[in-house]
Amino acid sequence: MPDVEQATERTHLLSHLAQDRRFSAIQHEADAESTISTHVTKEEQLLSATSIGERLPYNDYTTIDWLHDLVKDSYRSRSVLSQRGLRGVFGSLFESGQGWIAAALIGVLTACVAFCVDVAEATVSDWKLGYCGTNAFSNRENCCTNRHPFVTTNANLGESCPEWHMWTEEYWKAFAIFVGFALAFGVISSSFTMLTKSTLPSAAPGQGDKHQSVKVGDQGVVGKSMYLAAGSGIPEIKTILSGFVIPHFLDLKVLVIKAIGAVFAVATGMCLGKEGPFVHISTCVAYLVGKLFPKYNENGRKMRELLSAGCSAGLSVAFGAPIGGVLFSYEEISTYFPRKVLWRAFLCSLFAAMVLKALNPTGTGKLVLFETNYGISYSPIHYLIFIVLGVAGGLFGGVFCKANFFWSKRFRKYPIIKNYPVFEVFLVVLATGLLQYPNPMTREPGDTIIKNLLADCRGASKGWVCQQEAKDNKGEFIGWLVYGTLVKLLLTIITFGCKVPSGIIIPALDAGAFFGRLVGQWVTTISPGVFAMVGAAAFLAGVSRMTISLCVIMFELTGELEYIVPHMIAILVAKWVADALEKDGVYDLAQTVLGHPFLDADHAMNLVQRSQELVERLIPPKQTMQDITVEVPRNNKVTKKVLDEKLDKLKERGLLDAGLVLVQDGMLQGYLSEGELDFGLNDLGRHWDSTSRIRLLGDAEDGDFDLSMFVDRTPLTVCAKAPMEYLVEMFGKLGLRYLCVVEEGSGKLVGVVIKKRLVVYLESLKH
Repeated sequence: MPDVEQATERTHLLSHLAQDRRFSAIQHEADAESTISTHVTKEEQLLSATSIGERLPYNDYTTIDWLHDLVKDSYRSRSVLSQRGLRGVFGSLFESGQGWIAAALIGVLTACVAFCVDVAEATVSDWKLGYCGTNAFSNRENCCTNRHPFVTTNANLGESCPEWHMWTEEYWKAFAIFVGFALAFGVISSSFTMLTKSTLPSAAPGQGDKHQSVKVGDQGVVGKSMYLAAGSGIPEIKTILSGFVIPHFLDLKVLVIKAIGAVFAVATGMCLGKEGPFVHISTCVAYLVGKLFPKYNENGRKMRELLSAGCSAGLSVAFGAPIGGVLFSYEEISTYFPRKVLWRAFLCSLFAAMVLKALNPTGTGKLVLFETNYGISYSPIHYLIFIVLGVAGGLFGGVFCKANFFWSKRFRKYPIIKNYPVFEVFLVVLATGLLQYPNPMTREPGDTIIKNLLADCRGASKGWVCQQEAKDNKGEFIGWLVYGTLVKLLLTIITFGCKVPSGIIIPALDAGAFFGRLVGQWVTTISPGVFAMVGAAAFLAGVSRMTISLCVIMFELTGELEYIVPHMIAILVAKWVADALEKDGVYDLAQTVLGHPFLDADHAMNLVQRSQELVERLIPPKQTMQDITVEVPRNNKVTKKVLDEKLDKLKERGLLDAGLVLVQDGMLQGYLSEGELDFGLNDLGRHWDSTSRIRLLGDAEDGDFDLSMFVDRTPLTVCAKAPMEYLVEMFGKLGLRYLCVVEEGSGKLVGVVIKKRLVVYLESLKH
């Protein structure tokens, strides 16, 4: 009884208070778990107990963590395969087959979109010249031959066509109508493109992270405006596939606007093509399809594998070149292309080609766009001519890349052009119409120009080109060929980069075909069309620096297996000459102009091999390291105030994917990314008071404000005295977001290098 009597009112209150504290701690943890479950995927939550930690979905304009996503997919796969019974069997089958299903679906949908664009573009483009009396929505070729989609005929376009009505027979009136329609189409295309305006943050370090040897300017978080549907989209896709996140670039809205804009942009007659937009469209389709599959939707690494496969379908439907599309994705676009991606790209490209052939947008029933049958081989003496064509293609490509880069950096900086991009398109369309209409060959759409210039006049072809070559005096025709080559070079320089959907492949092929046909006028042993075909490949190689994929695309385009060796000669020579004039191809220079943080491991290695620098060159300044370093005490907890101050410093730097390094006694213990830190302090922090101490390391206890699940406790490190080649190789091959630098001998942390900082440093080496 005495013990019971000692249980006074004071003792009861203390017990009640302890229960309240335990209840409060449980409530905090429950609220925190609820918040985490709404922001973090189930697969990520499985990683909370591992040393690599959880991750939130990647923020906009940040780089993905390839290694983390690799482990994340392994956890997801093991979870699926561990299921038992019938559910486990079907789950395993779907796990192994969903990549193939997605690839086939991408190919089918891409072909359907391409069919709509092809049919619409052919009709709208011919409206500049006239209309079909029997069907106003039919293009000239279908009107005059009764060719229609879904139906295959062998009809040829005759000399006269009563069903097709020209707007007028008077030259100057027809000229004015042609230019008027072109201007209207250009304004429509550019106006649609304006609907996709976005803002790209600067890739350069902010005010608090300048390095003495890297002058990056006073750039903050906000960089330049970009129009997501403008251009070919290939530079942006290369950047995305390298691990960078560009928000909304692959959304359905962008796909629709890109398709509509491409129809009207190509219809203007400007020196652009729709093959680049088709690659963007196919990648959009791949992204939208990937969102339907959890395996791809919740994993940045796996999604990029699917996007790489989807890119191949774009070239497949653009040129009817399924194998060339796969090689194009491998050679030109993708930075990560394992064997399984190759197989799925092959399937995706196959389905795209099969469906497009069945839909038959041209009415010919064939995939080959520019089918030729020269029926004659070449001699060894012709190798010299092919080399000349390669040299000319390299010169064209080098001059074009330099001139277009200069045009983009200078002319487009004028306020009236920069602030009113539709006005620039208006001027370019006007110049295009005025310069191209007088030439009967350049008056036609780009693909028709190639078809005409590749014609073999020894056969049954009786087109305008063959009629001119049959004349005794070909001086006027030669003049038109020279005029066409120079005009294509000039107009392509000022057109590429305009704010409309556009590609560079068709204009380069046009210019090369003009020059090749010109050379062929003095070689009478084989058809001039052969040199037009090889010249087209050479000029495109000089512009884009494609090699293997281009060679395959050319024989798929023309069906001429006999001329693979001439193509190889001309393409290699063109690449060598163009590289001597300008090391970067057109897509690499476009990335520089756009300011995307793209890391090309091969080019980067060439740069650092000449610099002979060590990793310590990129160690941030002392003040920056103080701002991003957290000295964690032995109890593994820090105050919320300290982390709030650190977060503010990170946001001032404006890099979006930086973070804090956690050290104890100078030794690296972990890395906490800015996105997870912001989420922890501002979202989870709502459930704790401002005086709470936050656990960053060690095992959590009941009631802890715990952020240790977001800490990467296995950050990769490199010695400060290591050659710069180590840094480039690790970022390029492993796909890292950051790399910690430690002191030689002691192993203590001395710096952190993020991917964007390395990209800025490499840009400084180019100049």
